[in-house]
Amino acid sequence: MEAESKGGIESERGSRSSRKEPQRSRRTPFRSISFMYHDVIDPRDSDSSGFPGRIPARYKIDPPLFERHLDAIAATGRAPGSAISLRSTPKRHGDRPLFLTFDDGGASAMQIAESLSRRNWPGHFFVPVDYVGKPGFLDEGQIVELARQGHIVGTHSSSHPIPISGLPEEQILEEWQRSVSVLKEIIGRSVVTGSVPGGYCSPGVAQAAAACGITVLFTSEPIPTVRELDGCLLLGRYAILAGTTAETAAGLARGDLMLRLRQRVSWKARGLAKFVLGDAYRTLRARRLE
Repeated sequence: MEAESKGGIESERGSRSSRKEPQRSRRTPFRSISFMYHDVIDPRDSDSSGFPGRIPARYKIDPPLFERHLDAIAATGRAPGSAISLRSTPKRHGDRPLFLTFDDGGASAMQIAESLSRRNWPGHFFVPVDYVGKPGFLDEGQIVELARQGHIVGTHSSSHPIPISGLPEEQILEEWQRSVSVLKEIIGRSVVTGSVPGGYCSPGVAQAAAACGITVLFTSEPIPTVRELDGCLLLGRYAILAGTTAETAAGLARGDLMLRLRQRVSWKARGLAKFVLGDAYRTLRARRLE
């Protein structure tokens, strides 16, 4: 939902100072291409899965278009993998593993998982646990089924606060701790992946995630560079919107420079607007879309 970022993890002020001073992330030798999807749902019924409203609907893709995305990605010869193995899998120079991620824990995740499983591709499904079992969201049984099928279940915080980076440090830590604990109880295994709700990342947000055992954290910054902070790998993602074409998905999967730069410039412009306007940015954006 509103998968955008206030600014890069190094450019935003951290909010967790008492545990230790927020540090700068360091660049790793890894690079990746990660897609940020949300729900896959008929646009005429978009409120039936995930968060309702016009802003979340911008990130929900029609099922036939999603299938064309997957076909186009497959045609590039690229096979999405699991980010959990990013460190352990040998890399050749120039390798950019591809990861497919799905935020918000909407009920459409089961249909998404079915499409991915037909291709033997893993998906990363990030769940805000306060919404588990609510209308339009995954229930516990469905989350167990996702994990059983070999998909990666990760945290998307507990309450999906926007912006999470503006919370007191204790609250940020609680958001990650509670979510990781609930998901571990549901799936019966440790939860080591996550994505930042709303894309509002900061050094403090990443440090809190690392303190809760998260070793791979997806942001919304459209970059292939993988950075590390406190032992947690930070992966950027390229946003997939309702109107993103299959050709664009294939181009991003191949690492097309112009497509990546286009998202980067747009993201930077939004980050500047958010920095200048503060909370007024979200109000103005919501009014414009409604």
